[in-house]
Amino acid sequence: MNDKLKLLSCLELFRDLSAKELVFLESMTTISHVRKGRIFYRAEERGETLFVLRQGVVQLYRISPEGKKLIITKLNGNSVFGEMALFGNQIHHTFAEASDDCTVVVMDCQVLERLVLQNPQVGLRLIEMAGRRLEEAERRLEDMAFNRVPARIAALLLQLDANNTGEVVGITHLEIAETVGTYRETATQVLGEFKDAGIVRTARRRIRISDREGLVIIANNVNFQA
Repeated sequence: MNDKLKLLSCLELFRDLSAKELVFLESMTTISHVRKGRIFYRAEERGETLFVLRQGVVQLYRISPEGKKLIITKLNGNSVFGEMALFGNQIHHTFAEASDDCTVVVMDCQVLERLVLQNPQVGLRLIEMAGRRLEEAERRLEDMAFNRVPARIAALLLQLDANNTGEVVGITHLEIAETVGTYRETATQVLGEFKDAGIVRTARRRIRISDREGLVIIANNVNFQA
């Protein structure tokens, strides 16, 4: 089995395919290695391509008429993006940008349609993956509607430290602000208050969680006083 077939066989979306179907897929897809900062597609563009992220990080975001950026979600390996345009009017509603060097499988939507007709399990996997992303987006929207900025930032830090390492690496104050729907200055102020309270320690693109229980209390929207 060549490297491309191995990669395809490891992806969640294609795990139900037979060896013959994987060979067909291998002939109808391309693998691209893209640099950080590459824009895969923009809002209002037609969507005719499905992307499967194998390695790296991709952020989906929107930009307000005033130019403010709001990150909808960040995708890691084994994620699918570009599929939402295939479900509706074929128009993207978000931007998709590589926030790290990435490896992606690129597939034309017509190939996807043929694959789904031949193997409905692929369609079910696609719906499951899109459903998980929608659930996450709804959760974030609820947070922005009902939770104060400190609670949103605390919840984000806990989410980014899901493995309980006590450290969040590789995220800037601007990215935190864009993810929770606030301004960079506000995010910096809140993180400074967390630091003064002994809850976190900060360095360049690195946040160490000193008081996880305190962060959980803030994330649950309990009033925070620095």
